[in-house]
Amino acid sequence: MNLQIIPKQNVVPAFDSKAIKIQHIEYYPGDIIEGNEITEQVISELLKQIVSGTSVYLSLVPHGEDNWLEVVSDGTWLALGYSSNFGQDNYYSYNPDFEGIEEMTPLLSEGQSPIEKYFALTDIQAGLKAVEYFIRTGELSPNIDWAKQI
Repeated sequence: MNLQIIPKQNVVPAFDSKAIKIQHIEYYPGDIIEGNEITEQVISELLKQIVSGTSVYLSLVPHGEDNWLEVVSDGTWLALGYSSNFGQDNYYSYNPDFEGIEEMTPLLSEGQSPIEKYFALTDIQAGLKAVEYFIRTGELSPNIDWAKQI
């Protein structure tokens, strides 16, 4: 896989901390929450679960068919994968500490595919901020490094 690294930025633009841009939450496996059911309480619980470990898809469109961020964490590792244009554009959280190292985390994408360490963060708080930024803005957060599949 060829990658273009997008380095993190020192300044994260201000955003509305109460905005909710996502329209679909799907836990793997498990519950689906959509539209008006996605409240501040749901977002708060989701963010808490990320810290301790979860697997969830957050989509900007109803029914979660496109423009989704996969969030997989176990409390030690946190991997983010964003897919848009029906899989044509893919971005992954990037950990430069593991660049060139072909080792896997204990995390599984979609519950089955191992995730490489260079696609997973060990700074859970930075990853958590990136997830909240996506929820609030619908955009990838500039506070972490990203790898774009090219």
